[in-house]
Amino acid sequence: MDPAASFLVEDSANGAARLVLSGPYLVSTVGAVDHALREIDFPLEIIDMSGVAEIDTVGAWTASQLAQQHGARIEGANERALRLIKALDASARSASTEAPKENVALRVLRGIGKEVTSFGTGVIGLVGFLGEVLVGFGNIIRHPSRFRMKAFVHQLELVGVSALGIIGLMSFLIGIVVAQQGAVQLQQFGAEIYTINLTGRLTLRELGVLMTAIMVAGRSGSAFAAQIGTMKLTEEIDAMRTIGISPVEALVIPRIMAAVIMMPLLGFYAACMGIIGGAFIADLSLDIPFLTFLSRIQEVVPMYDLYVGMAKAPVFGLIVAVAGCYQGMQVKGNSEQVGRRTTKAVVQAIFMVIVLDAFFAVFFTKIGWA
Repeated sequence: MDPAASFLVEDSANGAARLVLSGPYLVSTVGAVDHALREIDFPLEIIDMSGVAEIDTVGAWTASQLAQQHGARIEGANERALRLIKALDASARSASTEAPKENVALRVLRGIGKEVTSFGTGVIGLVGFLGEVLVGFGNIIRHPSRFRMKAFVHQLELVGVSALGIIGLMSFLIGIVVAQQGAVQLQQFGAEIYTINLTGRLTLRELGVLMTAIMVAGRSGSAFAAQIGTMKLTEEIDAMRTIGISPVEALVIPRIMAAVIMMPLLGFYAACMGIIGGAFIADLSLDIPFLTFLSRIQEVVPMYDLYVGMAKAPVFGLIVAVAGCYQGMQVKGNSEQVGRRTTKAVVQAIFMVIVLDAFFAVFFTKIGWA
């Protein structure tokens, strides 16, 4: 066993101390004196290393740090010790403690380039995914026995029936808000009776189906992405391909069909609940009887408002389902991707729903259904 490293402090005439190191200063021995050396808090003038029998990089680093900390000079060091200390000092001087800073313009341009590339890659991937879905629909049309009826009915329940409570409550409250705020503004002109027109047309034409699409995106679209993403991560989808089952036919198409079919029904249900909410607040604050409000709706709301809302609903359902299933199929690597892709599915679905709603508003205005 190597003898332990040691040191001795000698006083000098000018008040500074002389530190004498002795014994082997190796990685296996320097630990015995390291703590005591760190606690030296008085000035040192000389570090005498003439008594150091053996030394390695750790011992040289210890002596070098002491010399730098106390401003002392090293004496009596042998050739190996001097060579190691010199190498350590050179390395410390050349090492950079700050991360290199890139030009701001270059960073901005690089970020824009990455986003453009990512967008292009995403578009190509989405087109390929839509192609797979169309091929899957074609296969099911040619071979109806391949359609997963139980999975389809299950998704109808999850997307539609299970969402009735939250969508009904949300639409009822939105109808209350629209009617109440509209009445406040219309009362300034003595036209509060037109609150019925405002509530009826707005809920049937826009808010009913739009808010339903946003709710379905947050509820079912995220579930699609999380479910398929988890299956992708656990290699269940790869196993399905191995045994000859198409993941698109088994997982994607039932979800897309369920969302497309249930969105018009949910949108109509939401519009009705919004109108009921408006009638409720009108009865309380405007002295318009509940049944009178509902009967007046039939007179002042044109039928094409219902057609506009119902025409948009399947498209919104398609967008929500495709976004959720596509992002779920893109999961790879680790579980963090599931959360990231789920968030991306919801954001993309809501964004596209709002953009398309704006296009629909312009389109139906141009054809005279305003």
